[in-house]
Amino acid sequence: MPFMSERTLQIEELSGSRPGVRVYRLSGPLLLTNLFDFQSKVRADSGPALILDFTNVPLIDSAGIGALVGAYVSRQKDGRSLGLVGVNQRIHDALEVTRVEKFFLFYSSVAEAERAAA
Repeated sequence: MPFMSERTLQIEELSGSRPGVRVYRLSGPLLLTNLFDFQSKVRADSGPALILDFTNVPLIDSAGIGALVGAYVSRQKDGRSLGLVGVNQRIHDALEVTRVEKFFLFYSSVAEAERAAA
């Protein structure tokens, strides 16, 4: 893998295994300095199920948490689901400390999240 800046967030858009499911595979930290692309992609997705693969996300800051909560709120009000895959303990702890982890559905794999979205 080529060297990536530790501040860069890569977002790979993948089609899910069934229609209406979209997967965004994130690589890099979700921070104030890089979350605008993330926010615009999440806002633009109008499908019924969105899965965010956090397997390669080492950390998140308060702005990143705010962007995640914003994504949850906008999808929830329209009856669309949001699932998080591969969230590490550091990020889970940050979501817990900020008392927002209860908003999110956590999965160990994309396949598990897709089954839940069915």
